[in-house]
Amino acid sequence: MRSFVGSILFFVYVVVYTPIHASALLLASPFISIRNRYVVACWWNALNIHMLKWLCGIKFRVEGMENLPNTGAIILAKHQSAWETFGIPANLLPRQLCLVFKKELQYVPFFGWCLWVLRMVPIDRKNGVEAFEQVKTMAGKRMKEGAWMMFFPEGTRVPVGYKRRYKTGGTRLAVATGTPVVPVAHNAGEYWKRKGFFKKAGTVTLRFGPPISPEGHDAQSLMNVVEEWIEYEMHKISPHRYTSSETPFVGKGEK
Repeated sequence: MRSFVGSILFFVYVVVYTPIHASALLLASPFISIRNRYVVACWWNALNIHMLKWLCGIKFRVEGMENLPNTGAIILAKHQSAWETFGIPANLLPRQLCLVFKKELQYVPFFGWCLWVLRMVPIDRKNGVEAFEQVKTMAGKRMKEGAWMMFFPEGTRVPVGYKRRYKTGGTRLAVATGTPVVPVAHNAGEYWKRKGFFKKAGTVTLRFGPPISPEGHDAQSLMNVVEEWIEYEMHKISPHRYTSSETPFVGKGEK
């Protein structure tokens, strides 16, 4: 019953409150710095994960914060749910995260408009090599301003216990700029399923790994190290979801 009622209440809260918060950010953005815009935006992220806790019983614990470097980094995270899109930025404050996102999202009312004023990095996936050069230029500029980049290497949300091919966009940027990467594992999909409306009470484990230097790596070898760490930690966080040491792949449109 709590799952049913809490999920509906959370949906109502998001639909009602998001335009209010977004409007405040959009109106204030000409008068405040990009860093302060980001802090205001993250109030929404933080409120979301706390509303999920109060309404749906989804708690969370964060592990490995001591691993985070004092210099810049590129976050490469497992993607199972919408939870991590709120939870990772909220828990990394005061660090400012810059996301690479599909350019079509910037036209989504309120949410997309805020991505634009926060100077996130849009990408046209159809342009291949040109898309990466665009990302490298725009991301490089944001990183020089002190922002951390965040990528979901699998590209889309994947059911718990499965994986998709890890794409090398984030590690290509790391190698090109000499920036360490921080792998992130979590089990948010246990409690808020991919494409799922109803939530289940429980505790999300959000685990940050040690930074991995790109020195001596090309993009693929660096991603191999990242993938190995993330999938190994996933077996430890959600052991009941894995029947063997080999994580099965899930193709587009499956599950």
